Amino acid sequence: RALTIWIKLFLSLCICLGYHIIITNHTCLYKMFIVGSGILRRAQNRMYVGKRWTQSNGRVSRRRAEVGDRRTGVLAVKAGMMASWDEHGNRHALTVLHVDGCRVVQVKEADKHGYTGLQVGVCPRKGKHVNRPMMGHFAKWSPSNQVDYPYMLLRRLEEFRISPKAVLPVGHPLNANHFVPGQFVDIQGVTRGKGFQGVMKRHGFAGQPASHGNSKAHRVPGSIGQCATPSKVFKGKKLPGRMGGKRRTIQNLLVHRIDNIRNLIFVRGAIPGARGTIVRVTDSIGKYLKPQMRYVQEKESGKIHFPTTPLDIQKELPPILHYENEPKPAAVF
Repeated sequence: RALTIWIKLFLSLCICLGYHIIITNHTCLYKMFIVGSGILRRAQNRMYVGKRWTQSNGRVSRRRAEVGDRRTGVLAVKAGMMASWDEHGNRHALTVLHVDGCRVVQVKEADKHGYTGLQVGVCPRKGKHVNRPMMGHFAKWSPSNQVDYPYMLLRRLEEFRISPKAVLPVGHPLNANHFVPGQFVDIQGVTRGKGFQGVMKRHGFAGQPASHGNSKAHRVPGSIGQCATPSKVFKGKKLPGRMGGKRRTIQNLLVHRIDNIRNLIFVRGAIPGARGTIVRVTDSIGKYLKPQMRYVQEKESGKIHFPTTPLDIQKELPPILHYENEPKPAAVF
């Protein structure tokens, strides 16, 4: 019993001492907490290098970490849209993507750059349209250490984070048959820029009445805040401003057809951007998270080649690859 009393006194003394330290040196303790949390966060990020995927702001993306082996994507040019009817009479809106001379330009190594990735280029261009810094970059990473006109001078360069098993040599071509009909892809592009727009076009406001005493305030947003409380306009308020011109990603688009002769990809649905813009096409993440999904089954059976379709198999492919599992016709009552 005496030992219990001494333990209680000791704990009370510790609590009082800790409270006194917090009151007197709260600023110092707060700084120590901030510094310690920053060191822990950086240590966690370094621990996940090579194991997890990171976003542009450095945070760990658990969604990409669950995908497993991830291969590179391709860059393609949006050629436009068209319609296609299947054997059941169903109409599908298709977006046509042209993979114009896409190839690997540079390999990013984990030991040197901190991550594993591939720099991919698309759209060959003439040497007079390339500045000297980019000319030196293409010459440095050319397979023969010389610029191969016009195939190694490309219009756009983008990077794709990949797993170490999916590294491709410099100069390796990436064609439309990198994907297969029936799989799902994510397409990222820049939306059409529409300039400075009002709230009705930008945010879909209904507007104010067109008559009954309304004077020159038909398309204005109306009241945007209060008076003395809170004496400000809250951040994020929907107001007029610049519309469009932002990078957006459309997920889970089905590959409908592959044209190996013209190097075209036909996907179902619309994608951001106008005709002639360059977009990023990658394997879908949302559809392939679960092991029982389509991607794992097709990869194990050899339908989707990893890290890309070998050149010898590309020569044996038919000119056009169609989606085999056509949708069933709708019931008619």
